[in-house]
Amino acid sequence: MKRNTWQRDAVKAALEAQDAFVSAQQLHAVLREAGTGVGLATVYRALGDLAAGGGADSLQSADGEALYRACTPDQHHHHLICRNCGVTVEIEADPVEQWAKAIAAANAFTRPEHVVDVFGLCPACSAAAS
Repeated sequence: MKRNTWQRDAVKAALEAQDAFVSAQQLHAVLREAGTGVGLATVYRALGDLAAGGGADSLQSADGEALYRACTPDQHHHHLICRNCGVTVEIEADPVEQWAKAIAAANAFTRPEHVVDVFGLCPACSAAAS
């Protein structure tokens, strides 16, 4: 287990203040603007540790960049993500859970795990596009 440092705490707090998935570079810019002095390498390490420990969700953007968002550890959930502004909503999806278990069982797999993220336009971006 990694020890908590003020730098890791600063990264975690900055991530928790974001409404959308962000890159390490975006979060580093937020921390730099706040005058924290946290380096980019530290941001990458802290985000990786948060994701590995369940304190952050991670996904890949369309161009392959890792994006992060703070989440509730040990609580399985899915996301609705706006392709335009990045706003993210955590959702429960019981039908997806049932489907994953059924597909695994039908193919003699056990202990299925899955990741489901749904991308679309949020209400604000949909209204702006109209």
